[in-house]
Formats: sequence, C-alpha cells, structure tokens
Amino acid sequence: MSNVDLILPLLVAVPILMATVPIALGLRFDRTGWGVTTLTTTGLLAATAYLASAVYSEGMVTHELGGWPREFGIQLVADEFSTLIALLVIATATAVLAYMRVGGPRGNTFYAGYLLLTGGLLGLSLTGDVFNMFVFLEIVGLATYALIASGDGPESAVSALKYLILGTVGASLYLIGVGFIFMATGTLNMQVLSENMSEVIAQGGQNLVLMQAAFAFIFVGFALKVAQWPLHTWQPDAYQHAPDGVTPVIAALVSTVYAYALGRLMYTVFGPEFLTSTPYLTEIVVTFGCLSVLAGSTLAVIQTDVKRMFAYSSVAQFGLVVTAFGLVTETALIGGIIHLVGHAVMKAGLFAAAGVIAVSYGARTVDEYAGLADNRPFVAGGTALLLIALIGIPPSAGFIGKWYIAVGSVQAEMWPVAVVILLSTMLTLAYSARLLEKMYFTPATPVESPHPSGPVATDGGQSGGDDEHGNERGDESAGHVDTGAFTDTGRIGRGNPDAVSFGMLALVIVAAIVAVLLGFAGGELHDLLDPFATEVFN
Repeated sequence: MSNVDLILPLLVAVPILMATVPIALGLRFDRTGWGVTTLTTTGLLAATAYLASAVYSEGMVTHELGGWPREFGIQLVADEFSTLIALLVIATATAVLAYMRVGGPRGNTFYAGYLLLTGGLLGLSLTGDVFNMFVFLEIVGLATYALIASGDGPESAVSALKYLILGTVGASLYLIGVGFIFMATGTLNMQVLSENMSEVIAQGGQNLVLMQAAFAFIFVGFALKVAQWPLHTWQPDAYQHAPDGVTPVIAALVSTVYAYALGRLMYTVFGPEFLTSTPYLTEIVVTFGCLSVLAGSTLAVIQTDVKRMFAYSSVAQFGLVVTAFGLVTETALIGGIIHLVGHAVMKAGLFAAAGVIAVSYGARTVDEYAGLADNRPFVAGGTALLLIALIGIPPSAGFIGKWYIAVGSVQAEMWPVAVVILLSTMLTLAYSARLLEKMYFTPATPVESPHPSGPVATDGGQSGGDDEHGNERGDESAGHVDTGAFTDTGRIGRGNPDAVSFGMLALVIVAAIVAVLLGFAGGELHDLLDPFATEVFN
C-alpha cells in the first residue's frame, strides 16, 4: 500500500481537470461528453476502491499537498467516515451515467459540469481543512446550479436561481463561522482544531465564545445547504424542475455530502465534549432535526407531484440524520451515517424510477401512476422495493439506520426522538402507500393517443441534432419527453417505452437490490465505522 496517499489529490484533481476535456473535444468531435465522463468516473471508482481497501485494513490515510505541515498547508484525509462517503459519491456518479446515456441530459457542456460536480463532492468528502471545505462547497454549488438550470423550461432556471441565492447565503454563513474559528485558534486544519478543542474548553473566556458563535453560524449555514425545515424551500423546486437525469445525482449526493460535512465538523472539529458542555446546544440540534422530520413527512403526504413528494421526503430523512448527530452517542452517530448512505441509494433509485416512468408511461403525478404495475412491472417492482426500504420495513437500509438512531436516543435519554421516528415512519407509510395503491390496485384508463407528441431518443441518445459547437440539442436534451396533457383520473399517459434503455431500468433495479442488501449488512457497516466513532468519543 505504499504511496496510497497519492490517490487522494488525484481523486480531487482528475475530475476537475477532465471537466475541460468534453468542451475542448467538442470543438472538433461530436458527442464526446458521455464517453469521457464514463471513463473518468470508472477510473476514479477503481482508485477509490483501492483507497478504501487501504483505509479499512490499515487505518487513516492522509496527504499534505506540497509537503507543507498540516498547520499551514492543505491536508486531505481518508478515514472510515470520509472514505465511505467518497465511495458513495463516485459509485453513484458512475451508476447514474447508465441512465443518462439515453435519458439525458446530453451535451458536452453538461458533462463538463457533471465532472466538476463529482470533483467538488470528492473534495468536500476528503478535505481536512475547514477553509478548503468552503472552496469545495462553492464548486459543488456552482456545478449544481448549472445542472438544475439545464432543464428545458423556465421553471428550471427559476429553481436554480432560488438555489443559487439561498446556497450563497448558506455558504456565506459557513465562511463567517470559519473566520471565528481562525480568530479563536489560529489554525484551519481539522485535526489540529480537534486536538486544541479541549484546551479551548478548559480555558473558557473569549475563545470559547468565538467557537460557540462559529458553531451557530456553521450550523445554520449547513441547515440551509442540507434543506432543513424551515430553510428547505429551495429543495422541492430544485428536485421537481431539474432534468430527470440530474435529479438522482443531486438528490443522492449533494445534500448527502453537505450532511456529511456537518457531521464531520461537529465531531472532528468541535467534538463531543464541546457539544455536550455547551448549554442547550444538543437540545437545539435535536429539536431542529425532529421538526424537519415531522414537517417534511407531513408535507410529503399532501403532494400530488411524485418528484416533489420525494423532495419533501428528503427534508424529513435529512432531519433524521441531523437528529442523530445531535444525540451525541456512538450508536446514534453510526446510525446517522448508515441512514445517510442508505437514503442516498434509495433516493437515487426512486428519482431514477420517476424519470423512467415519466418517459415510458407519461406519468408525473400520483394519480397518473394508476395501472403502472400491469404496464411497467419491472420499474413498478423496483419502485415498490425502494418505497418499502424508505418506510423502514426490515430488512432494508431504512430500517437499520432508524434502529440505531432510536437506540441512540434511548441511550441519550431523549425518549421523544424515538416517538418522532415512529411518527415519521407512519407518515412515510402514508405517502408510500398512496403510490403503491395506485400502481398495484388502481386500473388505468387508456387515452386516445398513447404515443409521445414529440421525437424521443431511442437510438442510444443520438436525438436532437447538434449545435455549431458539436453539442447535442433538441427537445429531449434535458431528459424530459413531451408527454402531452394528463387528467387526474389515473390514465395511461403519452409515454414511449422505446425511449427507456436497459441502463435506465437497470439503475432502478440495482438501487432497489442494494437498498435491501444494506439491510443485511448493518453489522458490517457498524464494524467499518466503529473505529471512527470510537476515536471521536475517546
């Protein structure tokens, strides 16, 4: 495993540098973006897997860029927590490309943004410096705004603008918090901050007040980024109006990595001692998370648009993760991390399924899912498995994470959290049951014309023609198919099954299988994360 640390800077630099290649090649060659992106992410996946084998067998791997000491330079860190998130990022980014090959969006500029987003997410996962975390927050934010705006309607641009404004506010609040940290400690390295925190707490005084102010700004900034109620307003619009091929990526990865960053700062920089010694801090964090769980679940129940329903569901699920972080017990922390990973897999599959159904069946609302199981049995089956996992029915990823968090709440003597978990499960069952009932027990009524009204990509993503720069264009470049008008009576829409590729369907099925298998791997995940949790609490 010699020189394994050199993988760390490559994981960050390669996708960011490769983001220029689709644009450069597009000046001469057509449709190079998907191929370049697939080769890049596949190579990164292999490198991340090699890094993970080193971390989980030998322990933490670090790399100081330029050989500078960590107190003054930039450090990248791969431990049990960050490596798991890096694996999740690159595996999901690679898998979703199977959907995008036909489902779109397409175009060289789009894939440049996709690679930039991947590099930013990996950097955010592996950075060991609080200021460089801000740099990667901005890279991820800018790439995400562009991908959301790549939709084919004005709603996408408006949603991206709303996300841009609120995301900038969140990043600015975080940067203010970083400034307070530097004023109090004189360093920005996470490991050094962790080592100095006990001294800051013991001395008290102005430096401790600065650290408390820093936590307040950082927490509110990330509450915006993670879309915690009532700061969640950007997320439903972004998820609903982003192209169908983009939503699985941003839903599975962007807020997930933001939540990881919050957990990393809470436990690596501030530490359990600071969290428990600061008056009312844990109570505030837990209350904030629980309100997000209940509000997000309740709002999901009343939605009619499926993507918007899943978006509010994410508000609730991330609230559960924040609650787990606020409980400050080893069991709850591990449960929050497991739930974070499981939720990413489930939402990648659910949003991919929503895109497949919209293209092939012409349905975007709950009522339009009527008869789906009879007409599209495979995608309906995958959706059903993912919904069952989201509810938390064992064995599934949703159950394992919730179980650990509930046990952690009992250990922390915060019994109401267990009640909130139960209530959120019932609410999740309510909106999931609506979809399941429509798909399996409500017959569909055919419309006069079950065919799409516009051209559909059926040739491996070659529709729409090219612009003068060799980028693909056309009505489907944003991953949307013109499905015509619908009613609320559960009709078969104007979808086209031929527009769905094997890769699009496979993504849904594989995500459903992984969501179930993670339910059997709870013990293994606990063992992988236990060294990190033990180090944090000791």
